[in-house]
Amino acid sequence: MKQLLILSGKGGTGKTTVASCFIELMQTKAYADCDVEAPNLHITATPKGKGTKEDYFGLPKARINQEACIACMNCYNSCRFGAISLDEKSKKPYIKELLCEGCGVCNLVCPSDAIVMEEHKNGDTIVYKQEPFFSTAKLKMGAGASGRLVSEVKKNLKTIVPKEWIREDDRVAIIDGSPGIGCPVIASLSGVDMVLIVTEPTLSGKSDMIRILETAAHFKINTVVCINKYDICMELTEDLKMYCKEREIPVVGVIPYDKMASVAINEGKSLIQYDSPSGVAIRSICKNTMERL
Repeated sequence: MKQLLILSGKGGTGKTTVASCFIELMQTKAYADCDVEAPNLHITATPKGKGTKEDYFGLPKARINQEACIACMNCYNSCRFGAISLDEKSKKPYIKELLCEGCGVCNLVCPSDAIVMEEHKNGDTIVYKQEPFFSTAKLKMGAGASGRLVSEVKKNLKTIVPKEWIREDDRVAIIDGSPGIGCPVIASLSGVDMVLIVTEPTLSGKSDMIRILETAAHFKINTVVCINKYDICMELTEDLKMYCKEREIPVVGVIPYDKMASVAINEGKSLIQYDSPSGVAIRSICKNTMERL
């Protein structure tokens, strides 16, 4: 099974819209949403059946046993994240859960063993075991370990897909990544066969495209680019094409600005279900991408 990861470098370029179209065009039996901070692929690529949700425990959090605490303030002075405050009444320190990064330094410097590291829920994983197989997750607000949760999403996808399907090289799983170049993106890049970057002809679009191209190149992953809403600024579109050409990065197609995109999203459908210019363009981009994959 090959894995095609769709990234953008920034939000709002149409990455998830393109991913949902690819899923429908290819009739893929396996797909995943690795944007664990704001998963929304399920809106237009609606999974079948009922998902199985499980708690995900990532990094631990510190807890102070107030009875054992001697108020030495070693933990307060050692916390780099400002996660420990002083209670005005008891004059003892306490943990601010949202700020605790689970590093464990406070536990190490406590002379009275009053601080323990406890398992902490970082989010939920959700899998749909009915074909087409779908894996996703939702990070708890303020929680860390987003990269580890993405890795769990990808691991769960391989767990629910039949082994004989995974062994076939002509099978393709579509993975919708998250914007940016942080931990979730780096975790989603692991083990994929190709990255499709969806960019747009804006200054921020070009800047973030360059960042994600450099990130993918660092991991030596084959990359192709498509330009969404190319006709909102032809000058920048040509600039994007020239940048890719100079670095021998294939541009597999362009998508025109299309008001039907918002109509499709509001109706929970993919663009290719409509007779629209953008739908035609995405069909061509999908064909070109699959040929290169």
